[in-house]
Amino acid sequence: MIRLFVGLGNPGPEYEGTRHNAGFWWVDALARELKVTLVPERAYHGLVARAGIGGQSVWLLEPQTFMNLSGKSVAALARFFKIAPDEILVAHDELDFAPGQVKLKRGGSHGGHNGLRDIHAQLGTSDYWRLRIGIGHPGVRAEVVNWVLKKPAPDQRTLIEDAIAHSLKASGEMLGGDMEKAMQLVHTTKPPRPKPPRPAAVE
Repeated sequence: MIRLFVGLGNPGPEYEGTRHNAGFWWVDALARELKVTLVPERAYHGLVARAGIGGQSVWLLEPQTFMNLSGKSVAALARFFKIAPDEILVAHDELDFAPGQVKLKRGGSHGGHNGLRDIHAQLGTSDYWRLRIGIGHPGVRAEVVNWVLKKPAPDQRTLIEDAIAHSLKASGEMLGGDMEKAMQLVHTTKPPRPKPPRPAAVE
């Protein structure tokens, strides 16, 4: 089962609504679902919540170290509570997917994502789960830094929120350890958003 859910982002109000904070948005939504509140924990360099699920402690974490040092926070909590890499899920923004897309996978490269890069380094392995939340790509590599640190347009934010809500339908399977079923649920195509009715033609 997943014992540690991590959302990646940058702390501070100036970053709150930026694309790079999609992982924070996911963990915030999970916290609401589990009815827990994230609070500052200096020992783990982040905002932390604990939920009791089936007699087990499950942890939610939002590192407050800034993105490039996310692994410092993740490793501190995982080591203290003896949480194995394959019991960790990291939710993060994904440039390679359009807003509205979301994928779950285990292992693999960090793909240039600085938060994942530091988690790889601090855990000493890439063998943890990732929930990849699509934010789209600016189309030019030189624009990536500006892109991730800007707020998405309202329609893109809605698509990202929809993807988060869709993926959370698999949280029970993640908590229960049925990751195959969780992947099936996450990767099931979401139904399209209903279009508003067209106004009736005036005779």
